[in-house]
Amino acid sequence: MKKRVIILGGGPNRIGQGIEFDYCCCHAAFALQEEGFESIMVNCNPETVSTDYDTSNRLYFEPLTFEDIMNIINKEKPWGVIVQFGGQTPLNLALPLRKAGVNLLGTSADSIDIAEDRKRFKQVLDELGLLQPVSGTAFTFKQAKEVAKQIGYPVLVRPSYVLGGRAMEIAFDEKILEKFIKEAAKVSEGHPILVDKFLDDAIEVDVDLVGDGKNYIIGGIMEHVEQAGVHSGDAAMSLPTYTLSNDILKEIRQATIRLARELKIIGLMNVQYAVKDSKVYVLEVNPRASRTVPFVSKVIGVALAKLATKAMLGKKLTSLNFTKEIIPKYVAIKESVFPFNRFPGVDIILGPEMKSTGEVMGIDADFGQAYIKSQLAAGQKLPKKGNVFISVNDRDKRHIIFIAKKLNDLGFKIYASRGTAAVLASSSIASKILPKISEGSPNVLDLMKEGKIQLVINTPSGRIPRLDEVKIRSQVILYGIPYSTTIFGAQTTVSGIEVLVNKKLKVKSLQEYYARAARG
Repeated sequence: MKKRVIILGGGPNRIGQGIEFDYCCCHAAFALQEEGFESIMVNCNPETVSTDYDTSNRLYFEPLTFEDIMNIINKEKPWGVIVQFGGQTPLNLALPLRKAGVNLLGTSADSIDIAEDRKRFKQVLDELGLLQPVSGTAFTFKQAKEVAKQIGYPVLVRPSYVLGGRAMEIAFDEKILEKFIKEAAKVSEGHPILVDKFLDDAIEVDVDLVGDGKNYIIGGIMEHVEQAGVHSGDAAMSLPTYTLSNDILKEIRQATIRLARELKIIGLMNVQYAVKDSKVYVLEVNPRASRTVPFVSKVIGVALAKLATKAMLGKKLTSLNFTKEIIPKYVAIKESVFPFNRFPGVDIILGPEMKSTGEVMGIDADFGQAYIKSQLAAGQKLPKKGNVFISVNDRDKRHIIFIAKKLNDLGFKIYASRGTAAVLASSSIASKILPKISEGSPNVLDLMKEGKIQLVINTPSGRIPRLDEVKIRSQVILYGIPYSTTIFGAQTTVSGIEVLVNKKLKVKSLQEYYARAARG
């Protein structure tokens, strides 16, 4: 009789719980079958491949709760249970399942708890000599105010033990902090609220790793296109990185391996870093599959979730022929897909709380061409000519000059808000001032309605945005106008338009890229 292994899926698909976890669950089922095990899937989402009749040997279409899982375990009597592949939902069950005597395959429940528990995690980082943003914990606004006062604004407020950055926000002052603390307290369910120093203007980096308890191999190092502050599930990412120095990358690799060794990772691990002023800070460690595993697997041509499953069964990475990091000789960009067109009137601004529901990939020989392909795949039909409306906050006014000049050189006519137009004029960049929406017509909403605006660059004035900004960003969705809400995003968008104007995009299969890489 074959040994049975239960795989816990991600549960209902919703904003914050990506379908990428289902990819990992399916690969786990396939790997179990390849190794002669009977796979039992537990999931309750009819839209997933993991709930297809032929993905696993047996399917339980049940909720991901401790009681329901224990009922299934008592009936099936499995050899082991896998909690790594369904995201945060099954991971939160690791400790209660271990206490119930369940054999959890892969990284231990204690290591999972170290990564989730703020105090234990900080102790590990201190022992390893790794940097972390200054932080504190609070249960009330009064406590949070004291923490913020000690570490200084801006601060990142987030509940603990939640998925998709739910109720996470950046507070730049006490008034905003009070509003966000109330929101965080609603979803924290008795757990402390985490208050971290927010590293403004930092570069975020995601790293995926697979380990067998002895050998630890990096799957991919991804650099976010947007600045720190945008949830990793929403951020565009580049593999390989495109601005980080070799010294920084070396430090990131060393820190990742040391963390994996300390946590005795068996299976997958994701680490998120922020790089600011040539210093590398550890933001968080997830001892599980991350949303980027399918992307990294497609880029490097290695099914990381399958390898991780086989490592959980006791196989070594050396015997699986995965012994070193694969750095592609081409560029792949992961871009997120958002459901904003289903929610008329919603603000499209990105932040620490995840809003995307899927992702696409663009791949080419260089960053610009890969980026433009990712935008096209995500539904952003970037224009080659026409009019652009630009309105940015004070912090971004210095950076917008170069972007506007490039748009001017490409032949675009620029419309701008009064403040942005003044900054452009000081650098001899012509633009036509549009009045505020409340000041009358023709304003930017009128021009969008008439089809006279082909691109919008609008960075928010704060985490509680002005009414005009929300109306503008809502209308770009209504009329399908490409947009950017961050300076980094605007820079890469304009670089993409330049590629679109000057080069013809070519299409190759993934297999052709793999074959070329294999030839060296």
